[in-house]
Amino acid sequence: MTPTKKGSIHLFRAWGIDVYLHWSWFILAWYSIQARVGQYDSHVWPVLEYLALFLTVLLHEFGHSLACRQVGGQADQIVLWPFGGVAYVAPPPRPGATLWSIAAGPLVNVVLLPLFLALTMLAREQGWGTSHPDAYQFLGSMAWLNSRLLMFNLLPIYPLDGGQILRSLLWFPLGRARSLLAASVIGFAGVLALFAWAFFQRSPWLGAITVFVLMNCWQGFVHARALMRIEKAPRRPGYACPACGAPPIAAAIWRCQGCGTPSDVFLSNGVCPNCQRVADAATCTDCGSASPLSLWRKLPPPPPV
Repeated sequence: MTPTKKGSIHLFRAWGIDVYLHWSWFILAWYSIQARVGQYDSHVWPVLEYLALFLTVLLHEFGHSLACRQVGGQADQIVLWPFGGVAYVAPPPRPGATLWSIAAGPLVNVVLLPLFLALTMLAREQGWGTSHPDAYQFLGSMAWLNSRLLMFNLLPIYPLDGGQILRSLLWFPLGRARSLLAASVIGFAGVLALFAWAFFQRSPWLGAITVFVLMNCWQGFVHARALMRIEKAPRRPGYACPACGAPPIAAAIWRCQGCGTPSDVFLSNGVCPNCQRVADAATCTDCGSASPLSLWRKLPPPPPV
């Protein structure tokens, strides 16, 4: 369960990436600003603090998106909502590409954290705690928020960044499906710890975030089981995906775009057995890319043993 652009405001487009802001973000913004008013002498600073947090989350998501583009993946949408931000990234189905796409987000916070810490220390040396107390409080709060964002995101709980980084590292020895299954199972244990933390802190907000994490962890578990079934399915000899080289599944899993009838497009030469419509492309079950049937190259027969 992830936010979509439905119910969101289109803010701008940069580097081919559309940025949307969900309407519910304004509710959290109002609540958070009101909660921080007592920390400053002026009401302007809580607003600036939340806008700076908004910019930090946005930079974090752009880190994901631009890194995904760097490894040849697709990334064209970011949605900001009360639980943070979601960068819709589709890196190539390789562990290294996925690892870099995910790790680039927290690396933004790794860069920002020492920057705000250095500014806070410099302000302390200049006596801003007395002469400019609101500005000094602002810098300290931004350092604190960046540290908390970094620590929370790196928890090894799927689908948090830490859980996805763990999945990418496990991908090398375990493979695509089993690594996701392992990360999801570990994520369930982490969700229990988050629920306990939310209970002892009496934090409904942390409880809501935990529910969101649990739902996405379950989706990851279901997806992992589906990937394992795909790995065990029989394959159609003589063909390979133009993107990843995997042979297609030998089953009627491609639905006609006209009548919806499932068929094996490689067995029927792309012709729907019901309406005779010719399929334009076939989607690879391994990497998710859609390619024209003419590009699914026929492979030479294996040499005799």
